[in-house]
Amino acid sequence: MDKEQFLHVYRHSLAHVLAKAVIEVFGKETQYAIGPEIADGFYYDFLLPRAATNDDLKTIEEKMKEILKRKEDWKREEISKKDALELFKNQKFKVELIEDLPDDEILTTYRTGDDFVDLCRGPHVENSAALLSVAWQLRSMSGSYWRGDEKRDQLTRIYAYAFPTKEELKAHLAFIKDAQERDHKKIGPQLDLFMFDETAPGMPYWLPRGWKLFNALLEFWRGIHEAHGYQEVSAPVINNKRLWVTSGHWAHYKENMFLIPGADGDIEADDTFAIKPMNCPNAIKIYQRKTRSYRDLPIRYNTVDVIHRKEKSGELNGLFRVQLFRQDDDHTFLMEDQIAAEMGDIMDIADEIYSTLGMSCKAELSTRPDDFMGDIETWNVAEKELKAILDRKYGEGNYEVNEGDGAFYGPKIDLKMKDALGREWQVGTLQLDFQLPQNFDLKYIAKDGSHKQPVVLHRAIFGSMERFIGVLIENFKGAFPFWLSPVQVGIVPIRPEHNDYAKKVAQKLFKSRVRFEVDYADKNMREKIKGFKHYKDPYILVLGDKEAEENTVSINVRGTNEQLKDVPLDTFIEMCRTMNEEHSLELMTKVPE
Repeated sequence: MDKEQFLHVYRHSLAHVLAKAVIEVFGKETQYAIGPEIADGFYYDFLLPRAATNDDLKTIEEKMKEILKRKEDWKREEISKKDALELFKNQKFKVELIEDLPDDEILTTYRTGDDFVDLCRGPHVENSAALLSVAWQLRSMSGSYWRGDEKRDQLTRIYAYAFPTKEELKAHLAFIKDAQERDHKKIGPQLDLFMFDETAPGMPYWLPRGWKLFNALLEFWRGIHEAHGYQEVSAPVINNKRLWVTSGHWAHYKENMFLIPGADGDIEADDTFAIKPMNCPNAIKIYQRKTRSYRDLPIRYNTVDVIHRKEKSGELNGLFRVQLFRQDDDHTFLMEDQIAAEMGDIMDIADEIYSTLGMSCKAELSTRPDDFMGDIETWNVAEKELKAILDRKYGEGNYEVNEGDGAFYGPKIDLKMKDALGREWQVGTLQLDFQLPQNFDLKYIAKDGSHKQPVVLHRAIFGSMERFIGVLIENFKGAFPFWLSPVQVGIVPIRPEHNDYAKKVAQKLFKSRVRFEVDYADKNMREKIKGFKHYKDPYILVLGDKEAEENTVSINVRGTNEQLKDVPLDTFIEMCRTMNEEHSLELMTKVPE
């Protein structure tokens, strides 16, 4: 048995032991739903006769250990659908699952000892003794909905970790601890970057420091795109439903849109408006404003407009899953023979951006989904184009293909980025679209004078700016590179009489576009330094008599116990300017020669 099979069998078997333990702790009134294995363990969903607490979690874990020590046999049985309905007649979730199966279906059950039976395909261990060597630990409890439907029963989901050895479990727990310390939902508010409020679920408020971070990232993005011939545009946030009907979003995406019904309250009325969930139809309207020639193409319209997408409340997750965000969208209008060169340039832009942030990137191809728009032949051409591009860049077969995971209007290349913990994040996307140009009857005048249809290339490098910043917070643990830090320099005048020199330093930093804060308060120097350290500012300048007299600064460098003393002010400012221009990942810990 290979490791993957081992984890499947043993984790799934432990899930049954968890279900048995919960029933023994909470009583036979407990309704047990499903309990699959997952990437680092398993979980099981229950409808409990009373609310569970953390103390219950400890009790359940002890009960599981007790059950394993019983070394009970596991028995597999095949039964008919009719017999299964009778066997599980008091378990409504099992009954529902069984009723969904064909009448002639042969089902399998597994008995653990004499008093617990579960509906399951298996396979499982033959005796609980085999599980005694597995390293596992109950992790947490959370709420879930039966079959993911918020209108159905709300269940208690109990998670557990499970690995073949204690060493692997220990290593994973260390990884989880590090990930929790990096949690952007904790770090973001601590560093005064963003906040959420119940009056606007899933819609972040950017605080002053967070907005400086946002704009530093955006300025970096703009500089690269201007160098590659992009034009930034902005468009209305609300459009009449006619736009979304033409684009296809009304038919394929309406349930995820915030709608403003017409005067009579009917969302199908002609005067209904929708808050935009995507920027593409707006870019198309800008393209349509005048006649286009082949000489104009490619035309690249990028934007960071606010968009809204309606999400289920249980799926919201800090900056990672929101209802309001800004997407670094581009919509490029081009001829078919320009696709390869344009896609190659986009991949170069992505490499430049991700590598500057110290992250690697890989690509995945997503093909035609079941609810696709347009004809299959057009899809086949688009998928062939993207595959050829990836073959040239990465080598044939050196990338993953996600069958059926494309957008409804075209196939796409997803860009995945790896962070400091080795976690992969789907961030950017490139989507080749032959459908929307058809829907909007887009044209350009070809070299021979005929009217031809352009191709639209949808593209984002960050994806959601909010989500990307969430990834950056966790990757850097809130200690951002100098050029990206919300506040780059904290200034600490030791006493009130040093405030005038602090103002002089601040003015020079301002003129050099270095972001700073000064603490002019009449309080202890160490308290001021502690405040800037809390915010993880890269440099803290300490200014006293000597610094004021000699026009120098003393520098505390983040992450070190060193203090650089007697550094000429102009030298320090030039050092900051250089790091901003070069987008360095490292802090300078010594004064340049």
